[in-house]
Amino acid sequence: MNQLEALKQFTTVVADTGDFNQMVQFQPQDATTNPSLILKAVQKTDYAPLLTETVQRVGTQDLARTMDELLVQFGCAILKLVPGRVSTEVDARLSFDTAATVARAERIMALYNQQGIGNERVLIKIASTWEGIQAAQQLEAKGIRTNLTLLFAFCQAVACGNAGVQLISPFVGRIYDWYKKQAGAQWDEAAMAGANDPGVQSVRRIYQYFKQHGIGTEIMGASFRNTGQIMALSGCDLLTISPELLAQLSDAEAPSGFEPALNPAMAGAEPMPVIRYDEASFRYALNEDAMATEKLAEGIRAFAADAGKLEQLMMAAA
Repeated sequence: MNQLEALKQFTTVVADTGDFNQMVQFQPQDATTNPSLILKAVQKTDYAPLLTETVQRVGTQDLARTMDELLVQFGCAILKLVPGRVSTEVDARLSFDTAATVARAERIMALYNQQGIGNERVLIKIASTWEGIQAAQQLEAKGIRTNLTLLFAFCQAVACGNAGVQLISPFVGRIYDWYKKQAGAQWDEAAMAGANDPGVQSVRRIYQYFKQHGIGTEIMGASFRNTGQIMALSGCDLLTISPELLAQLSDAEAPSGFEPALNPAMAGAEPMPVIRYDEASFRYALNEDAMATEKLAEGIRAFAADAGKLEQLMMAAA
């Protein structure tokens, strides 16, 4: 049995890509996209026609609408290849505007519905800002399921759980990146691998808290740098993995008698008090976490920049 097969026994495997032709061989249950992945995909010969067709059909007078139409076209193509759900992201430039985020999410879902796709097959990705979490709570109440992304801090996860969001995506690799950069020459790769990886530890803490307190929000580890991080989170509800790392997992043999690193029974080992946040206490807790504050801001800037580049490509295709 290879590592991917072993992982699938305990965890829902999700493909993290806009390159939907590449994901088929790994038979993921779900798929996730973001503006950066879509930007990367439309610059490939296989997917450029999707961009051109969308621009010709919708035009470029309202670039925000054209963007949503393009994202949904990718999502619909992906849903023909996976049995589960696709995650489609709201423009990161709206990360601090609750009302605008709700409006864009509703439009994206309406576009899916027009293509015959039911709400149960779509997760709307939203940045885990205070405003994004409030938007997600409103959307969940309307039957629109959400995936809260760019999640780095424990307080973000707790607030999402309190808001009743469907799924969260803690970014394992970007947490790892931050701590490795901070350590500089003192970083010991071997000593900080597996269960000692700070990104892995972050997800394990969230998993323990959610399972201990019966929080139904799904946990989907994301943004992996190596297969060691992935296998150290085997047993997590879901893991979204790039095609490159899926290929490495499928090429590596799983150890005999493989057991998952996470399971609900371990969640009660260390009692954790219930936490509630209002806006002020959430913002303060996030501010106290330098890594999360920096990586959240950096992630929003990067997704916003790639959305801008995607708009430029749309204008060029007009």
